[in-house]
Amino acid sequence: MTKVYSTIVLGGGESGVGAALLAKKKGEGVFLSDFGSISDKYKSELIAAEIDFEENRHSFEIIKNAQLIIKSPGIPDNAPVIKFAQEQNIKIMGEVEYAALSSKSKFIAITGSNGKTTTTLWIYHILKQSGVNVGLAGNVGISLARQVAVEDPEWFVVELSSFQLDTMFDFRAHVAILTNITPDHLDRYDYKFENYINSKFRILQNQTSTDYFIYSADDPVVSKEVHNRNITAQIRTFTLSNNKNNTAYCCQEQICFNQINQPFDMFYDSLQISGKHNIYNAMAAGIAADIVKIKKEKIREAMMSFMGVEHRLEKFLSIQGVLYINDSKATNVNSTWYALESMTQPTVWIVGGTDKGNDYSELNDVVARNVKAIICLGIDNSKIIAHFGKIIDIIVETRSMTEAVYCASKLTKHGDTVLLSPACASFDLFKNYEDRGRQFKEAVREL
Repeated sequence: MTKVYSTIVLGGGESGVGAALLAKKKGEGVFLSDFGSISDKYKSELIAAEIDFEENRHSFEIIKNAQLIIKSPGIPDNAPVIKFAQEQNIKIMGEVEYAALSSKSKFIAITGSNGKTTTTLWIYHILKQSGVNVGLAGNVGISLARQVAVEDPEWFVVELSSFQLDTMFDFRAHVAILTNITPDHLDRYDYKFENYINSKFRILQNQTSTDYFIYSADDPVVSKEVHNRNITAQIRTFTLSNNKNNTAYCCQEQICFNQINQPFDMFYDSLQISGKHNIYNAMAAGIAADIVKIKKEKIREAMMSFMGVEHRLEKFLSIQGVLYINDSKATNVNSTWYALESMTQPTVWIVGGTDKGNDYSELNDVVARNVKAIICLGIDNSKIIAHFGKIIDIIVETRSMTEAVYCASKLTKHGDTVLLSPACASFDLFKNYEDRGRQFKEAVREL
């Protein structure tokens, strides 16, 4: 006779195992199922916690008896196991939703096509440096469920992808931040931009008039949507222009914060990380910290000490006068635009991977201005070559990171920059963008 479990966790990575541990602590009959293999590390944890599991399959005869399915964000809605669960009318939710409903913490939630990881880590850094009892979770670090199973801090700073938001229904963010919206992951949204936009705006669901919504007034998509939606939360905005009607704005090479608890300003140059995109990120982080009522001296000090994110415009090494920058986290065109726009020296650009329906035309001007050669790194580079072949004379195809970095080094001279900013997902040649970034740095070390 098949054993009956009330809760099924789909996915045996950090998110899934964290959810299983929380379900076990809550006294639920829990079973974890992964269609692929589960790492030895996570298997050991499940065995130690006496949680039943399976790998390399989904047993529908077990799943059909569940009352709740907790789904890892990487599993698409059209996966057979999800369709089966829907046919059985089993409730489905994501790990973050499941954990948040078991927590008494207040949530600062960040989403967007670009900048969300940096903004998330920056806010966490400010709160942590200021002595706030705060946790970090979501799309970065340790799973929210694992942390909730151990302790419940006063605040959680949570990065949320659109995939995570799609399986969230009752989650409420005390502070919701939407950094920007540009076309991304359209392959998961029937290639309809409006579906992706709606997914991002789910971060506002369940907010009340005591909550806050922070967004960039410079983002045309977000600004248009804000005017077309009935938003209950208190709105805070930021802009690169000198417009004092915003909560944060730019004036005379300074970021100025007004309309907040403690108005203050600080020079761009005092930040450890550069680029227009990081000014946006700093503004969002500063506004969020003020809402938490961190003193302005603490905010300024912590903003200045933040060192940035690995694999995001990471100035790695300078070899014979050539700077090598790791921007492997740039998995879409808009993120790569910010990287290329910030280049001040002739640049050899390493680009390519799994295309997600990219429109490269918005890169035309910045490529023509800042790029001297292109190194394609992917299984299928035809789209990139066809598009940029009209703009750049030197385009080289490669099939490994070692080859790409070596070719790039041969095309540079003293004062140049080599930039890995793929504008694509990594899954054709690498495990993930972290693996791609690490291989880049290893290849640079070996030059």
